[in-house]
Amino acid sequence: MIKGRFISVFLLVALGVSTLQSCDSFRRLAGRPTSDEIAAKRELIQREEAAHQARMDSLSRIEKAKADSLALLDRIKESGEMFLSASSLRRVNTLKLSNRYYIIVGAFSNADNAAWLASKISNAGYAVEKIPYGNGFTAVGVAGTDSLAHLWDNLQKVRSEQFCPKDVWILVND
Repeated sequence: MIKGRFISVFLLVALGVSTLQSCDSFRRLAGRPTSDEIAAKRELIQREEAAHQARMDSLSRIEKAKADSLALLDRIKESGEMFLSASSLRRVNTLKLSNRYYIIVGAFSNADNAAWLASKISNAGYAVEKIPYGNGFTAVGVAGTDSLAHLWDNLQKVRSEQFCPKDVWILVND
């Protein structure tokens, strides 16, 4: 009798220990997810949330950059700078221009004059591009860039140079 009780108690203890160690087996029997499946799902949710947050942060940066560009464009326009689009000038081959914005410091009917000014500006350390018009004129573009912020910074620097006339204007390659 004592042996039988001992065996019964031992089996109950063994069953209890195995039950405590294998909740996953009962979960599986009940059709519920196991600990590993729950952990994997938690990790997947965390990765998806991190990816979503990264997209939201990226959108915020883009919106801020757009707002900054619009504010800068307003500031440039308020300063009285003249913007001309390449398409409005007719016969400027916009396909050959490598940047969106250029500071135009001169336009010459004589190509030698344009080359002389371009050389002078290049010697001052600026990137220069000669922009031919279909009517025979050649414009001298300085500090070409695709960024409004760089355009504004470059414009301030170029205006301080001796080669820069008062009537510079900005060519927009559209």
